[in-house]
Amino acid sequence: MTVAHADVTVIIGAYEAMPYLVECLDSVAAQTIDPERIEVIAVDDGSSDGTGEYLEEFADRAPMPVTVIRQENSGGPSGPRNVGLAKAAGRYVFFLDADDRLGPEALERMVAMADRAGTDVVLGRVEGVNRSAPKSMWGQTLERTDVYSSNIKFTLSAQKLFRRELLDRHGMRFDESLFTGEDALFTMEAYLRANGVSVIADHTCYYLVGREDGKHVTRSGGYTLRFDSARALMNLIAGLVPEGPRRDQLMVRPFTVTLLPQFGPRFLKDRDEVRRHKLQLAQPLMDAYWTEGVARLLKVEERLRLHLVAEQRLEPLTDVVEFLRAKKQAAALLEKRGRRVYLAYPHFRDSAVGIPDSVYLASPREARAFPGYREGGTDSVLRRAARRARRMLTSSGKVTPGGTAAAA
Repeated sequence: MTVAHADVTVIIGAYEAMPYLVECLDSVAAQTIDPERIEVIAVDDGSSDGTGEYLEEFADRAPMPVTVIRQENSGGPSGPRNVGLAKAAGRYVFFLDADDRLGPEALERMVAMADRAGTDVVLGRVEGVNRSAPKSMWGQTLERTDVYSSNIKFTLSAQKLFRRELLDRHGMRFDESLFTGEDALFTMEAYLRANGVSVIADHTCYYLVGREDGKHVTRSGGYTLRFDSARALMNLIAGLVPEGPRRDQLMVRPFTVTLLPQFGPRFLKDRDEVRRHKLQLAQPLMDAYWTEGVARLLKVEERLRLHLVAEQRLEPLTDVVEFLRAKKQAAALLEKRGRRVYLAYPHFRDSAVGIPDSVYLASPREARAFPGYREGGTDSVLRRAARRARRMLTSSGKVTPGGTAAAA
């Protein structure tokens, strides 16, 4: 049973979800939106722990129409989500994981926001329960923003409200060939294609629950899957955003969140052949998408590690990762009367290694933490010189009040 004109379809993909499914479904039944405005499509992905039976029991007593689909295990969350999306009738869809739960009034608030602002995607504040949750995008409620003007690129999970017409118009579905990062690909595409995104920061709409048994819907897999995920997201961004500062800004996300952790502390535990294989997997991504524009947006230690990955330099990269694992603080070297701050991570000005000084140069944002830093730099010096030149020209009578040179 479905609703012909539902406002929102809640799609729940469930696999071995007991007992977390109980609170998940309770949170759906407790929503304040009129039950006639909501439908639920729940897909049991081959569970053997009573998940399917509990979904059917819920369907019999729920205040809103619930469709339960039971299928053989698909191996990941994409398949069940796509099955649910194909049957959705709501103007909006919301993807709810079976071990998480909705906050009170979540659907009512998100649908109202989308209708009021006319936006295609709505992010509701997320809180973690026994696990971490994204934080940087919840500074303030925004009726209309985009992926360039906010930090929403750092929350690419699928637990958002999406306008179904947007998804259907572009044929958007979850990539079933990916076993990690499939939600990032889907959500980033929605951000880029949306006519606007809203953020609800003053009300918790979603509780991200950490399972005590350590099981999750997503298959963890090996490290190669992380490179597949990074490649897919980078290719998507490159396909939709022309080269330049905007693309660089978005590429920060896959470089720092997906790729860089493969060259963090865990890298030191890898066998030598695995380390070299990781460098090989990263090389085509670095060749295609690592630019000076991306590098400038990163912290020094992030930029340094990725520079060494791009250069395929295993030994100095290992030295840097060991330095970071030991939680050492890089010494700050102030030059140009405090207008430049270099952070002396391993191999800084080591002629035998030959890493450019620019790799160690802190951005103004990072440099502000160091006493003695004077913000300005080359651009400010040039601006001051230009102002002095204009004053000199004006005082000598060679510039008219309108700012153009006087005729001889």
